[in-house]
Amino acid sequence: MNRLALIFLVLAGCSVLAAQSVNFAAATDTTAILAFASPDGTPSLPSAPIPAPDFAPSVPLPRMAPELALSTYQQRASRQAQALAGYSANTVIRAELPDSTQHGEFELERHYIAPHTLTFKSLQYAGDGFVKTNVIARLLQSEVDHVQKDDPDATALRPENYKFSYKGTTQVARRALHFYQVKPRKKRVGLFKGHIFLDASTGSLVRAEGRVVKSPSLFVKKIDFVQEYADIDGFTLPVHMHSEARATLVGRTIVDIVNHHYQPLPAPIASAAASGSH
Repeated sequence: MNRLALIFLVLAGCSVLAAQSVNFAAATDTTAILAFASPDGTPSLPSAPIPAPDFAPSVPLPRMAPELALSTYQQRASRQAQALAGYSANTVIRAELPDSTQHGEFELERHYIAPHTLTFKSLQYAGDGFVKTNVIARLLQSEVDHVQKDDPDATALRPENYKFSYKGTTQVARRALHFYQVKPRKKRVGLFKGHIFLDASTGSLVRAEGRVVKSPSLFVKKIDFVQEYADIDGFTLPVHMHSEARATLVGRTIVDIVNHHYQPLPAPIASAAASGSH
């Protein structure tokens, strides 16, 4: 496989696992979507110049204990895996190769049908042709291939895959968030070491950040990411991912994926209930 494709296969895994069922076991400020540093002092990845919506509830809700928030999140993720039949969304992908100053921006329509179908419709592209052909197009194909072969259970944020350590509470955009350190139990492609942030009132996943623990290629040195989520029509879906990779041949690669105008498709009630009973 082309070495560039190997880089973006991992990046695609980060975003697609989350998009399907919020099982990504892969920031929010009111002015910049990735503007705040980790509560433990670790700097976040560079901010993207994208305005962030304020998802804070208008009326404060009672705060959950950390253990209850984590348990609630895991239950929500499991239910969503059964209840989400698909979705459509607009996607903007921005890619940059800083070492060569090449960049590109691709706007597309994204259509997902559970569990293994993902298609894209091109809307417009601006930038270098090399980036479109060798970076973004490969990323999109990697996403499609990943969805076709995906095993959500292998990368879900569950005790079978991760160790969780509670680290405290932070306040972001008027929301109280519990944050946890997560460490994978195995060094497996698709898992990461880092932090997750849960809404202290609802248990919703708000943010995940860290480094992928296993690269699929010796030519890729590291992959770091920050991903933000929002609750949309009862489903928790990824709205932005910022990721950086470093490869032996192409140097730094920076990718931002923004999803907006989601239209989730709930599964029929009878079908979801039957699936949940197994």
